[in-house]
Amino acid sequence: MQQKMIRVWDPLVRIFHWSLVASFFVAYLTEDDWMTVHVWAGYLIGGLVAIRILWGFVGPRYARFSDFVRPPGEAIAYLKDELAGRARRYLGHNPVGGAMVVALLLSLSLTISSGLIVYGAGECSGPLANTLCGSGGWLAEAGEETHEFFANFTLFLVVLHVAGVVLTSLLHQENLVRSMIDGRKRSAVG
Repeated sequence: MQQKMIRVWDPLVRIFHWSLVASFFVAYLTEDDWMTVHVWAGYLIGGLVAIRILWGFVGPRYARFSDFVRPPGEAIAYLKDELAGRARRYLGHNPVGGAMVVALLLSLSLTISSGLIVYGAGECSGPLANTLCGSGGWLAEAGEETHEFFANFTLFLVVLHVAGVVLTSLLHQENLVRSMIDGRKRSAVG
């Protein structure tokens, strides 16, 4: 029996998602060797995150934070149900997926902010150069430690996100990666 497919993920969410994947890995892999590429990838990430946060308030239903941000207790209960193989299917983000979106946006924002501090204080470059240049090596060093921590923490979150996508795809017998490419999911929710 053919199930009806409906559009869930709008083009902006899909383009944002895959652009963020590419730019994060470019930034992560070029951290010390190709600073210009690293910095521009970081600027792209910053712009993407800003657009996604705005889209979380004004975008279509499934892109809005109000559709998928849930209290922590609801996310924990969903995770327990998912690990037990009895989690409810959602058309948009499930409560754990919603928590992951928030965690990734927050971690990326802290990575970007600390990177701008490092660039301004340590390299006397970028939008914070006039304010931070000459502030002393301690600020650049603290910024570098913070930047590296949140970049690595973001990578950890990405690994958890991919594991969650695989688990949820298996549990609900649907290809969530494909739906983030074509934007469609089957309409029946159980």
